[in-house]
Amino acid sequence: MRVLCAFPEAMPSSNSRPPACLAPGALYLALLLHLSLSSQAGDRRPLPVDRAAGLKEKTLILLDVSTKNPVRTVNENFLSLQLDPSIIHDGWLDFLSSKRLVTLARGLSPAFLRFGGKRTDFLQFQNLRNPAKSRGGPGPDYYLKNYEDDIVRSDVALDKQKGCKIAQHPDVMLELQREKAAQMHLVLLKEQFSNTYSNLILTARSLDKLYNFADCSGLHLIFALNALRRNPNNSWNSSSALSLLKYSASKKYNISWELGNEPNNYRTMHGRAVNGSQLGKDYIQLKSLLQPIRIYSRASLYGPNIGRPRKNVIALLDGFMKVAGSTVDAVTWQHCYVDGRVVKVMDFLKTRLLDTLSDHIRKIQKVVNTYTPGKKIWLEGVVTTSAGGTNNLSDSYAAGFLWLNTLGMLANQGIDVVIRHSFFDHGYNHLVDQNFNPLPDYWLSLLYKRLIGPKVLAVHVAGLQRKPRPGRVIRDKLRIYAHCTNHHNHNYVRGSITLFIINLHRSRKKIKLAGTLRDKLVHQYLLQPYGQEGLKSKTQGCQYCGII
Repeated sequence: MRVLCAFPEAMPSSNSRPPACLAPGALYLALLLHLSLSSQAGDRRPLPVDRAAGLKEKTLILLDVSTKNPVRTVNENFLSLQLDPSIIHDGWLDFLSSKRLVTLARGLSPAFLRFGGKRTDFLQFQNLRNPAKSRGGPGPDYYLKNYEDDIVRSDVALDKQKGCKIAQHPDVMLELQREKAAQMHLVLLKEQFSNTYSNLILTARSLDKLYNFADCSGLHLIFALNALRRNPNNSWNSSSALSLLKYSASKKYNISWELGNEPNNYRTMHGRAVNGSQLGKDYIQLKSLLQPIRIYSRASLYGPNIGRPRKNVIALLDGFMKVAGSTVDAVTWQHCYVDGRVVKVMDFLKTRLLDTLSDHIRKIQKVVNTYTPGKKIWLEGVVTTSAGGTNNLSDSYAAGFLWLNTLGMLANQGIDVVIRHSFFDHGYNHLVDQNFNPLPDYWLSLLYKRLIGPKVLAVHVAGLQRKPRPGRVIRDKLRIYAHCTNHHNHNYVRGSITLFIINLHRSRKKIKLAGTLRDKLVHQYLLQPYGQEGLKSKTQGCQYCGII
């Protein structure tokens, strides 16, 4: 189960509650607690936690939080989102105006929206407002093309507040699109496994739809440009990018920019390698393209979006930082927890897997701080497996263990932004499915955005002493993270604290609040899997979530 709890007002009160008990991680995703030091919010009684048969005796943990000074402060848009360019291929880009989809995205704002992925470097822009439509034979694609103009005329409404184009798509059209997407999914998988990708055409009209979605959802668009268009001397060919920049500027689109996606994979994807020094020169070239364009003269630039920091990747980052470390506003990389496609439900509870992220953070920070100390670092894309996640696992309740720990660990180690790959459609790691229904990690992300602020606090724990053994690494199975509460949440006054805990032990842990947290009122939000699937459930219930 997942629980969020709140403790209002820093004075002892008759409403104070007994210590919270954390159930074993093998059975539950442990507590996410909200603590508040004010009496503004109402009391929420503790939820009973049934003792499971065969569990070991509970261990008492004393928990306190240092409230004097934050140890880190991350970006206000810390938890951000990504859309993969494959939505052009399978047709879902035309449905980004869906009222339901926009509403779900608004729930996670403010945030960045990165438009990028493996097909970034096969994306070509064409400034065609109404490209000729080829009429196929009977089938979903044929009818979708005939439907499109009618939808634009009749079902697109004007959002008076922001001038947004919001659509109510007919059920029959959505069903036809799902059929089309299922067919295209097989094509996309074949490309992925063969490592041969076809070119994607992004028209001006498609860019309008993408920007409309970002702007209406309260998201700031980051557009990743194609870096694989190369001149004979291996320098970047910027002709297509310049056309896109000029069109975006003419529309006054507020966009930040990036160049390429996982450049360490270019040799296997395209047969042409690009080293770090050359990539750095390409970024300087992109910066020179942006500066004469008034609206983009001060636009943010991010990169180089490298993959897992192995030896060759670290060498690429090193060469890039030497040349263009001062050119980018933040250094970006991607993290994949598992290389293969086979993942079991219990893998999401393995501390060894969870800790791979911490090791990679230190490797990236070492290179960045060598050349540009203090430069912001972003994790732009985090997935379970290299194949875009695992069906019925990466999109299930079980994945919340990994996602919640990722959020806590990144903020605690000073990573400024994490971009979730993907918000919608791509692979199995998305937050919203093709029926526009939110999955478990969406609700976890929503609660995180509502309750957790950017200031990270130090946690003090007593009662979990373990003696080291020769040759054995002790890994922490009780993960505790603390933040100042999001000051935009008007249910809690400034000075409130949010605490979330993941218990991966095989036994219950009894948490007793000590020091500054003693005798505080608790608001507890409980997330539980719904139905018979347990950890594999794709739906969940939330008790006491109305207050957020």
